[in-house]
Order: sequence, then C-alpha cells, then structure tokens
Amino acid sequence: MNRRRTALLSLTGLLATALTALPAAPAGADEVEQVRNGTFDNGTDPWWASADVTAGPSEGRLCADVPGGTTNRWDAAVGQNDITLVKGESYRFSFSATGSPAGHVVRAVVGLQVAPYDTYYEVSPQLSVSGDTYSYTFTSPVDTAQGQVGFQLGGSADPWRFCVDDVSLLGGVAPEPYEPDTGPRVRVNQVAYLPAGPKNATLVTDATGRLPWQLKDDRGRVVRRGWTVPRGTDGSSGQNVHSVDFGAHRVRGTGYTLVVDGETSRPFDIDASAYERLRLDSAKYYYTQRSGTAIRDDLRPGYGRPAGHVDVAPNQGDGAVPCQPGVCDYTLDVTGGWYDAGDHGKYVVNGGISTWEVLSTYERARHARTGEADKLGDGTLNIPESGNKVPDILDEARWELEFLLKMQVPDGEPLAGMAHHKIHDEQWTGLPLLPSDDPQKRELHPPTTAATLNLAATAAQAARLYRPYDKEFAATALAAARKAWTAALAHPDLLADPDDGIGGGAYPDDTVSDEFYWAAAELYITTGERQFEEYVLSSPVHTADIFGPLGFDWSRTAAAGRLDLATVPNRLPGRDKVRRSVVKGADGYLATLKAHPYGMPYAPAGHVYDWGSSHQVLNNAVVLATAYDLTGASKYRDGALQSMDYILGRNALNISYVTGYGEVNAHNQHSRWYARQLDANLPNPPAGTLSGGPNSSIQDPFAQSKLQGCVGQFCFIDDIQSWSTNEHTINWNAALTRMASFVADQG
Repeated sequence: MNRRRTALLSLTGLLATALTALPAAPAGADEVEQVRNGTFDNGTDPWWASADVTAGPSEGRLCADVPGGTTNRWDAAVGQNDITLVKGESYRFSFSATGSPAGHVVRAVVGLQVAPYDTYYEVSPQLSVSGDTYSYTFTSPVDTAQGQVGFQLGGSADPWRFCVDDVSLLGGVAPEPYEPDTGPRVRVNQVAYLPAGPKNATLVTDATGRLPWQLKDDRGRVVRRGWTVPRGTDGSSGQNVHSVDFGAHRVRGTGYTLVVDGETSRPFDIDASAYERLRLDSAKYYYTQRSGTAIRDDLRPGYGRPAGHVDVAPNQGDGAVPCQPGVCDYTLDVTGGWYDAGDHGKYVVNGGISTWEVLSTYERARHARTGEADKLGDGTLNIPESGNKVPDILDEARWELEFLLKMQVPDGEPLAGMAHHKIHDEQWTGLPLLPSDDPQKRELHPPTTAATLNLAATAAQAARLYRPYDKEFAATALAAARKAWTAALAHPDLLADPDDGIGGGAYPDDTVSDEFYWAAAELYITTGERQFEEYVLSSPVHTADIFGPLGFDWSRTAAAGRLDLATVPNRLPGRDKVRRSVVKGADGYLATLKAHPYGMPYAPAGHVYDWGSSHQVLNNAVVLATAYDLTGASKYRDGALQSMDYILGRNALNISYVTGYGEVNAHNQHSRWYARQLDANLPNPPAGTLSGGPNSSIQDPFAQSKLQGCVGQFCFIDDIQSWSTNEHTINWNAALTRMASFVADQG
C-alpha cells in the first residue's frame, strides 16, 4: 500500500518542487532542440525574469542581478516558456553557468509553466564548485506544449550575479543508463558484529564451487580462515552468491576486513560500542523532527533552526488551524509534535505507531531479561528536558503524545472524542524549505476511526509509563484514551479518503479491526478492566496469524497489541497462547532468514519489496527479539542480531541504510530541511537516520527514470528526489531505535 501520494505543487507562479522523469525514449527519435535562443546571440528574447531580478545580455550570455534577502529558490528566477515535451521521449538538458561570488547553488528545472507548476526534472549544481558546464538526461512523463525551462536563483541573504549560456533541451537523445556503484563483491555489516554474536557475509561471484576466505585484522594479519558456502542465485538481487560464516572469531577489534575471491570487503568492527551510539543516535533523530520549537544548535551542532509553524511569518502556523472546507467549523491548537517525514505534515495514524514503538523501546528495556532502561534514562539524549528526572526517551515521546491529544475533536462537536487523521499544508511545498519558511495554509483533515484508535492505544500505553513521573499527565492520557475508544465504537467505519493526498500523505486504511484490537489490548494492560479483556478475547484478530512476510506497520497494527500482551505484565486469560503465537511468528521469520542468501527475515512474494522495506526488515527482527525475550533461546537472539547486517551493509547494493553508519551509507534522504544535496548551507540527515530502502514500485519519477526493471534489492537510489525509495520517517526510525537498543543490550 502506498504510504503517500505526491502531487507536488509550487508555492508561487514559478517552479518549486521535487522532481521527475520516466521510461526510455522511443527508438530512432530525431534530436530536436526545444529551447529558442539558448546561446543569446540575438539578445535575450524570449527569456523572462521574475520581479526584482534585472536580466539582460552581457558578452553573449544572459546575466541576472539577483537581490539578496529572498527566502526561497523560486523567489527569484529567469526562464523560458512554451517548451514542447513529448511523453516517453528522452532529453538532454545542458547549459553553462557561473555565479559571482562563486559557490551559489542554482536550481535548474524543466517543468510546467502553468498551475499546478509540476516539475519534470531538476538539478541543483553549486556554481564554480561543481564546474561551469552541466549536462543531464531525463525522460518526460507528459505531453505538453506548456513546458518551461527555469533557473531558480533565490534564497541568498546577499545579492549576487548569475550568468548562463548555451542552454539546450535536446529531444530524441538516448537516456544514460544508471549503474549503481556496489563496491567490493564481499558484502558485510560495515558497522560492527558483536563478539559473541553471529558473523555472516555474502559474496557475489560467478564461482559455483566453494572458495577460501580470510579474515584480516586492522594490520592485515590473517586471524581466521574458512570456506564459503555456495547458495546459487538469490532471487531478491539476481546475483549468484556464496555465504561466509566467521562467527567463531570472537576477538574484539576495529578495522577488520574479509578477503575472498580476490576481493576485500569494506572494513568493520567486532565490538558492541557502535550499537550503544546507534541506540542514542536513532532516538536523537526525533529532536530535530520537532515542530513548534526552535532546534538548539548547542544540542545538535549543525542542525539548529528556528521554530516551525508557530504563527510567525511566513508561517500561517498551527496555533489555530481550521478544517478543510466542509469538515468542521472550529479551529484547533495543534502546535508541537514531530514532522512525519521529509515534509511538514503531522499525521495521527503514523504518529501513533511511531510513538508506540519509541515507548515500547523503553518498556521492553524495563521488562526484558537483558533490558537496560537506564541507557535511555534522564540525560542520555541531550534534549532540552534532560535533567528533569524523567527518562529522556519518555520526554521525547511526550512531545508527540501531547500533539496527538490536541488532535482530538472537542466536546460538544458531532464527532467529539474522535481524532483528526492529519494536519498539513493545503498544497505540496518544494525542496528545500525550512519549516519556519513554509508559507502554506494549514488544514485539519477529517477525523477517522484509524486515527482515533491510534490515539486510544498510544495514550493508554502512555498512562502506565508516565504514571511514576507525572500522575496528572498519565490521568489525562488515560481519559483521552477512554474517550477515543468510546468514540471509535460509535463510529467504527470512518475511513481515510485514499485520494486525500494533496499537500500531505493520504495514509488510507480500509481495515481497522487490527487497530481496535491494538487499542483494546493497551487499554486492558493499563487498566485490567473486563470490558477490554472481553474485547481482546472475542476479537478474531486475537487468534489470527498476524506475522506475515511484510511485517507490522502503520496500517498493520495487530502485532503491536499482540507483542505487548505477550511481554508487558498483565493477567489476560490464555496468555501462554499469546506468547506461543509470537514464538511461532518468530519461527517463520527465522526460517525465512536461514533460507535467504543475504540472511534477513524478509522475503516478500515475488521479491516485490514494499515501501519502507528497511523498517519492515527491522520490525520482523523485533518479533525475533521478542521471542528471545520470552524464551531465552539463543537462535532468536542470533536471528535478530543477524537481521541488522542487511540494514548496515550486507545487501546487494553494499550500502548502509543508516546515515553516518558504515563506510558507504545513505545520506541524501528525501527531506525539505536535511537537504544538503540541494543547498550546501543545509545539513544531511543526522547520524542514525534510516532510509526507507528498496521499493519495487518506485513511485517517484526520479526513481522511475533510473530504476525501470529493477529487481528487489536494486530498487533503491540514494537521492533526495527519490521519495519512494529514500525518504526518512518517524515510524521507520522507531523500528531502528527499538532494534538498535536491543542489539546494544546484547553487547
């Protein structure tokens, strides 16, 4: 199921968004120039300039004096309209450009000149740093005679001069093939293996017979030898592979490498300390996702920014947000919370599962035999609340919980007690765009049963976890959970509109029996009341096989209730059966892992990887970890640990999907403010940020332009424009937070 739809729109009458392109050009197409007077030999006609930009001919070029003090790239631009584009035809977009002073970033776009100002291709070179001559190929996704070539120049505090020449949009050229650099053919966990844990690698090779391998330390000395195990063709990658097991080596150290078949792996450690860092970094991610507060640079150097959506211009703000037309006649203060992903939206239905998994990271640490709750205690995350005698991870989760409570429909209204599905901009905004610079109108979207039950579940869980630290907040949360539960029972089929995807993700879910089960489970665990016990026991979900190949997610929440019933102290009749069902689910994932040449508990039918596959791997590993907590059987622990190898580099692309971890890692996740790829003044995502990972459906046009025909693990590209393979989200990072904490506890 698609997590979001994206109909990216411009903020102004210029171009402003996120990208595109599609399949291959028709064979034998003639090369035809679409830009008129791109060499400026005849002055600058028919080129235009936006208000406040002075442009004219200069030494055979077009030069534009760009004013300082603009906020967005599209606030200042030059361009040409009435460009013809043919759907499916490949184009070469080229130009030469300079900036004075050097170092300015220009956004060069090909898009639509009229509303909704879609962008079909864009690049953002840093002038005089990335060179003066630029050439790119892309494929048009549309037929239009109203295309536009534009150069967006705004966003600089100081005035500067932009000059461009030899602008060309040549149709009929052959598209350039995309070949990912996968590095050495020996694929390892590029971060670390635990000394007493499993240690496995994958070799990509044409060899059919076993091969000798060597493990070398940081001085190049051979410390272990062995033979590979041929595995044949891996369907998820199309590669012929061998497995390498060097788990017998338990000596701590850094800079190990694995050498086999003439190839040397990327370096890795045998040590647990990296997971102690990852436990914290993955949880620290949430502070820089906060809405409604300034992010302090002293707490997150390089990530400081003004508060977003606090009713300070140009924000229209979240202090008194109206509903979409016809939905309600009130406004709500919905300040705070976490931005959901790389956009500025906030969603109850995804905030719920995210908050649950962050809270469950702490709750698991409190109850599990290997849990170390103090490692997530007060002062561990370096957030503004550190030092208040409350575990930092609870302080961070509370920032989102208080927002979720604000999304509840007020008393006296027709749907009192229900929760609005989401709040976000009226239209999609472009990249890059700091939250504080977002000028769009904000809107509440209709209440839904799924959102209401997300609120009921997480607020009920919060009530028991915050009671030792803030009884008043715990009571408020429980009251809200009860109210939401009652409202959901009264309105059991208010579903999100799958077409409500303008300005933010739709998050549609046409089955809410799992959310009812989850909410009832959390309310029962917290209160012990018979009404919730009876609901849980009578629900068909309670005895259903819920641990499927894709794992649990925002739209598949039954596992959240089942895992908590199995692990959090409660007196549910037949609880042993609940525990056995979790172990049975883990057995299935363990069998998948053992059969998979890349050693992961994820093998969707037909190798069709789902949106956010990286976190689905991790959530399946959570089930394995929970089985270990329940049984103490080392096979489940080892399976959970081995699952992290895929995330951190033991995969077909030889890339770590976690920013800042591994020699080669995803660090251009789709984001409006972690946007260094588009603006050198902005940062990459912080260390510990999980990329969504391979997605066979490659919904975004940029991925479509590069990855047509991709197989499973190869349906990924580390580019800010690929929102379907390379976004970051609060629920994906919650899975990483939980698993990183588990692995650290095993060290």
